[in-house]
Amino acid sequence: MTGHMLVQIPLLAAIGILACRLLPARWQGALLVAAGGAIPCVLLAVFASSYWMLPRALDAALTNPLAEAVKFTSLPVLVGLPLALAWKQFSAIGRGLVLTNYSSMLAVLGWLYIAAPMRVCNGYLVGQQVGVGWLMVELAVLIFAGWLATLFVGGAPVAVDKVDKLDQSQRASRT
Repeated sequence: MTGHMLVQIPLLAAIGILACRLLPARWQGALLVAAGGAIPCVLLAVFASSYWMLPRALDAALTNPLAEAVKFTSLPVLVGLPLALAWKQFSAIGRGLVLTNYSSMLAVLGWLYIAAPMRVCNGYLVGQQVGVGWLMVELAVLIFAGWLATLFVGGAPVAVDKVDKLDQSQRASRT
């Protein structure tokens, strides 16, 4: 279950992100415009990834080859690619909303796996379910802490440089 939820699914989304980065910038722009902008891309990614977090979807992927094929195509195309397209368009606040949304979804689902008195996924044992639940909660905390750390590191020198250039141009115009 750990390999399925915390390795395979994120790697499939990462393949979509890499595929997007390999596309020429012109194609990326055209795809973003065709999708309707950054917000619809992120909404598509959130809903598609939410589906693959459902225990029923995981069970289907284990037992049905068609569901497994859909997983292998939908995660790169409907999660990774749209996220990569939209990421450049978002400010720090937009990126923070996406990351906190994913971390909260991970934490809630992890808590569900830990607190459920019975198996939630029929294809896995209760012990595997509880172990994955704890790993998901820990990963959610790490994602949130990583995002929080970016608020304290980086970004400021660019703004300071712009202010310095503005001050220099104003001083030059006064003299």
